[in-house]
Amino acid sequence: MKQIEEPWVSEQSTQKVCAALTAAGSQALFVGGCVRNALLGVPVRDIDIATDALPDQVVALAKDAGLKAIPTGIEHGTVTIVSHGIPHEITTFRRDVETDGRRAVVAFSDKVEEDAARRDFTMNAIYAQPDGTILDPLNGLPDLEKRHVRFIGTAAHRIREDYLRSLRYFRFHAWYGDPDAGFDPDALAAISKNLDGLALLSRERVGAELLKLLAAPDPAPSVAAMRSTGVLAQLLPGADDRALGPLIHLEQASSTEPDPVRRLAAMVTSEDATTLRLSRSQLQRLTRMRDEAQATTSVAELGYRYGDEGGLHETLLRCAFFEQPWTEDLRQALHSGASARFPIKAKDLIPEFSGPALGKKLAELEGRWIASGFTLTRKDLLGG
Repeated sequence: MKQIEEPWVSEQSTQKVCAALTAAGSQALFVGGCVRNALLGVPVRDIDIATDALPDQVVALAKDAGLKAIPTGIEHGTVTIVSHGIPHEITTFRRDVETDGRRAVVAFSDKVEEDAARRDFTMNAIYAQPDGTILDPLNGLPDLEKRHVRFIGTAAHRIREDYLRSLRYFRFHAWYGDPDAGFDPDALAAISKNLDGLALLSRERVGAELLKLLAAPDPAPSVAAMRSTGVLAQLLPGADDRALGPLIHLEQASSTEPDPVRRLAAMVTSEDATTLRLSRSQLQRLTRMRDEAQATTSVAELGYRYGDEGGLHETLLRCAFFEQPWTEDLRQALHSGASARFPIKAKDLIPEFSGPALGKKLAELEGRWIASGFTLTRKDLLGG
């Protein structure tokens, strides 16, 4: 029997949560991302536990064990138990009663098979007992081992339960799929036949899911598949992903970490991005990066205006848009600009200039200084 042998499984804090549930005869099964990632050798961030105990019972059992219970989503069956400062999300087994493409009405269940059957992909329906022993009610382990992202049951049925699963499919393929094996044909066919349902989704959910997808090491194949199935045009009619692949290559060449907002800026205008209900800071970053990438501002000035890291976003985007290679000379230009210090202060121009005239003169002198490659001195600029 396959078993997870990772430190988090035997961690005292986690085992104490499992013991609190099983002491009363209830089941405690690790599920979802922690099991999937552990089996793939990917870092585990959150610990989710499924149980046949009802939410109120979970709260009572936690208190009996001296643990803190937080009813984070108790109406949906979820309670967070904090043990030694570590949160563990406990959710009662559920089965779908009714779905409308956006949300589901669920009923609690005492059968792990019913809980597994309502999940999205086979690789997410693998469970593990408190000692790490694997339970695989839907035979998802072979798919996980092949990194084959496959819907549970009929793909079209799963999608019509929640149309966000079309996007989740591409996100999971970007993170966990085998890029050489390609995409599941049944999944792509079902996604392309259910495009209209995407209009039912809130733009916040769509935006959040897109950013998670674009944070993957190489999301370009998934985005290309979104385009070929019609998903991209349905969600963002003006999107153009031609610069995404070159951008990812440039990120790798420059040893730059992925940035989902920068990657989104390679695909959509700020007007299109507003429909995704991004945060104000995200939209501002995207607008600035895209505008500067398509402007004539020198790379050195980008470094001066936004610093080494900030200017790097625009420089990489510019190279992607105009099919230019990354060179270390670009990094040097950025650093040169980021290190430069404008030698003129407002007090140098007072009292000859004041108010708006002072600001205008400062901008004029700064422009001359930047155009000189930051070489003009204070004396040169003031003419003294």
